[in-house]
Amino acid sequence: MAAPPRPDSIALLDRLVAALEAKGIVTEAEIAARQASTDKASPETGARMVAKAWTDPAYRALLLSDGKAAAEQMGVSMAGAPPLGVLENTPGRHHLVVCTLCSCYPRAVLGYPPNWYKSFAYRSRAVREPRQVLAEWGLNLPDSVEIRVVDSTADYRWMVLPMRPAGTEGWDEARLAALVTRDSLVGVAVPAAG
Repeated sequence: MAAPPRPDSIALLDRLVAALEAKGIVTEAEIAARQASTDKASPETGARMVAKAWTDPAYRALLLSDGKAAAEQMGVSMAGAPPLGVLENTPGRHHLVVCTLCSCYPRAVLGYPPNWYKSFAYRSRAVREPRQVLAEWGLNLPDSVEIRVVDSTADYRWMVLPMRPAGTEGWDEARLAALVTRDSLVGVAVPAAG
């Protein structure tokens, strides 16, 4: 758990906010609104995006070509966020998202990153030995499946569009979204129908 902020840090932040407000750059209310938006973001948003892509070919095309626009179409504000790339898993290719430097993560559509995603062990091992890391998560992919590790950065964030599980034909978006987990949205898991 992080240590509480020091009083001098809080005072410095207050002076910064006051200076930004005085210059008309941002208001305290806008900062509070953005924080509230970030706090309510969760993996369910990404799951709804995936479920819509599985059932709507036009939305799927938008999601794969412009993740930010696709998120905004689902009511997610992406103002000030870096571009969102969406990587489509296929029978021959599986994507694994990592941030090798810190914890860059598409918070607007997935919420806060889990602690394991920020850990040095995951950040380094996912790049060096992705197949072994996935196996430790219980995901054993055939050797014929290429694993592509993609680095999320401060300039570009990534999310995975997992393959739709077999046996889900005719399911509505809500039922499909319930299959999609945060872990499948970064590639350490895959959705399963049951």
